[in-house]
Amino acid sequence: MARPPHVPNPLEWPDTGLHATWLGHSTALVKVDGVTFITDPVLGDWCGFNFGRVTLGIKRLTGPALEDPHQLPHIDLILLSHAHLDHFDKPTLRLLENSGTTVITARNTRDLLRPRRRYKSIRELGWGEQARVGPLAIRGVEVNHWGARMRTDAWRGYNGYLIETDRYRIVFGGDTALTDSFRGLRSRRPVDLAIMPIGAYNPWIHVHCNPEQAWRMAQDCRAEFILPVHHQTFRLSSEPFHEPIERLLDCAANEPRRVVVTGVGQEWSHEKTNA
Repeated sequence: MARPPHVPNPLEWPDTGLHATWLGHSTALVKVDGVTFITDPVLGDWCGFNFGRVTLGIKRLTGPALEDPHQLPHIDLILLSHAHLDHFDKPTLRLLENSGTTVITARNTRDLLRPRRRYKSIRELGWGEQARVGPLAIRGVEVNHWGARMRTDAWRGYNGYLIETDRYRIVFGGDTALTDSFRGLRSRRPVDLAIMPIGAYNPWIHVHCNPEQAWRMAQDCRAEFILPVHHQTFRLSSEPFHEPIERLLDCAANEPRRVVVTGVGQEWSHEKTNA
């Protein structure tokens, strides 16, 4: 397993502005005007089914940028897009249990978490449904994927999310193939940051978007910046290791600054001059 190319220090992020880092796979850590959330946290060396201390599954190709919870700031919100093993990692979620942390997850996935008393609250959202965590307004967004953890539980939900504050709008695309749903997120305020999946499309293009499609969906919601995830971490498909990010950068050839993170552990900050 390769070491991550960068090691972020989110404990040093200020309480104003928008700050983000990619910890690997679909795990992004974001702080927006003092409130911190994490997406689909997977911080172990393996993901799969856990039997005591043994995990049957797939091993990381690149280690997590941070794996010790003490390296993380207080997490106000955990966002879970769906129940797939590489997005809903029970050992990591146990490490992050905290009475001051809220969990927002997809419909019919609450049962996979340990009892509610281990978190401040657990809230399931369907498409178009909304919740509030402090100054964050969160809306479930329809994506083109599926939610079953096992083959028999296809009734489980799957989401992307729109996260809004008074100053910022952030999209987390979760896992998705190409869809027009992101056009519905347009408003007079642009999306400041779109966290979009770009890997595992060969041969799984019917459930995972390729980099060009991820770029299109970010354009559909008028995203100013894109943080690409779901690549360089697990061997889930056949495309070469660096192909997803190379193809995304080709899409952004005339605007390379819009792709804000290209390697695990890189950090990015953005401060608006007005609301």
